[in-house]
Amino acid sequence: MPQIRMTPARMVRAATVAAVLPMLASCSAISALGDAATPLEVIVLETPGDLPVRPGRPLRRDIIVEEPSTGGALATDRILIQPGPFQAQYLPGVRWSAPAPQVVQTLMLRALDATEAFQYVGRQPLGPGGDFAIVTELVDFQAVLGPEGETARVEVRMVARIVRERGVEIVASRTFAANAVAASLSDLDLAAAFDDAAGRVISDFALWTLSSLGAL
Repeated sequence: MPQIRMTPARMVRAATVAAVLPMLASCSAISALGDAATPLEVIVLETPGDLPVRPGRPLRRDIIVEEPSTGGALATDRILIQPGPFQAQYLPGVRWSAPAPQVVQTLMLRALDATEAFQYVGRQPLGPGGDFAIVTELVDFQAVLGPEGETARVEVRMVARIVRERGVEIVASRTFAANAVAASLSDLDLAAAFDDAAGRVISDFALWTLSSLGAL
């Protein structure tokens, strides 16, 4: 049976949308979840390759990238797809290499590290505290099934804040978003669309971070 995870608001509307679920039976990409013991193929997203590299020595600043906060439906290594309003399901044969917030955190870390702009970028400070913390909320990280049931649009959106650790001061804040249409509902095409949308968000995030902290 499909594994459906809902927020409290979605549970209230469960009876309303229940009649829609049988229509999904013909869609292989969101068909019933397999045996829980069946190994799932792991999808790994790539760090953008078009990031600028800071010339000269890196800035003497420690940047801490915290794990993004998110809603319950995204706090998993399963890949979320929404067949319709108030519905949430997961692709049956694939998963992320880690829960989605950790996937995004790793992409942010690797992107900032690739720019060679700061002396240290990590998940935890080396000492009592870092100079700046990147605090984010992962708002969207899912595929949305098209009305005809044959295509899907991947949506990635996150809110980022740069916080100066000393004095706990927000020095910059911005929302990043990108969409990508999958060529089909196959796992590989959906993964490619996630890679496209997430890559654009992470690239914009890295450039914004460098600009906000005087590293460009």
